Amino acid sequence: MKFRSLHKYFLISVVILIAAICFVSYAPDVDVNELRHRYAYEDSQFMTIDEMPVHYRINGRGPALVLLHGTAASLHAWEAWTKELSNSFTIISLDLPAFGLTGPNDTGDYSIDYYVSFLDRFLKRLNLQNFHLGGNSLGGNIAWNYALKFPMKVNKLILLNASGYPTNKEISLAFKLAKNDIGSTIVRHFTPKSLVRKSLREVYHNDDLVTTPLLERYYDLQLRQGNRQAFIDRARTKGGGSYVRIGEIQNPTLILWGKEDIWIPVENAKRFHEDLPNSNLKIYDEVGHVPMEEIPRKSAMDVKDFLLSK
Repeated sequence: MKFRSLHKYFLISVVILIAAICFVSYAPDVDVNELRHRYAYEDSQFMTIDEMPVHYRINGRGPALVLLHGTAASLHAWEAWTKELSNSFTIISLDLPAFGLTGPNDTGDYSIDYYVSFLDRFLKRLNLQNFHLGGNSLGGNIAWNYALKFPMKVNKLILLNASGYPTNKEISLAFKLAKNDIGSTIVRHFTPKSLVRKSLREVYHNDDLVTTPLLERYYDLQLRQGNRQAFIDRARTKGGGSYVRIGEIQNPTLILWGKEDIWIPVENAKRFHEDLPNSNLKIYDEVGHVPMEEIPRKSAMDVKDFLLSK
């Protein structure tokens, strides 16, 4: 009887603890108009594509450089590069579908093929026929697939810790939850800041860069109406096999990689370099998944030298 009583109290304690965690971490969706007031720039613009208010910026002068962010990020990831490079290039950055202020599309399709098609329609609306194209992580995956499909439109290609190759690395906790039926319910309705902070500390090698404003922005933009369901849909999207065609890309390519990336291993940087026939590779020590944010000046100057070289 004593054992049963202890077991009963233990179960009650667990239930109470789970209920308390859920209560603390429950977060309703936030209206996009409220988030615009916080996170849109003075020069932010919006363009409707697939019923989405696509958030983008155009800064600077010179040849066009289009920049694509990674999963769960936003165009804010390119703020430092925009400042560093806008005297030499026209910098075009945008919130990709499913993320930032742009938010979800109506179809729930977040395949690479969809992103390539979306990007082409976006750039056509800007009347861009030729441009340099760069991307980080998911954005890098989209960038090299775009160059594969539209090689004549891309002058030079920049890949920063780009995804695309299969990897045996364990996926993040957020992705694990999103892929699971029960876990996806948690992701959809309960968003603890501790989980967002954990993910950011995995992305940035230097934990000091995970500041309170950075955490607040990532957290708030995840709560944008539809973004959490879109993240789930994206996490459940199966990858394609187009990586076997990477060697067909002839565009001059600069590969930038943080050596300490725990999400996409540095071995993938070397694989890109081996497969791409016209590529240069720079690996940064003591840098993680987002070189453009961790060492913005150094990485931007490497990009400038590459783009201005003959």
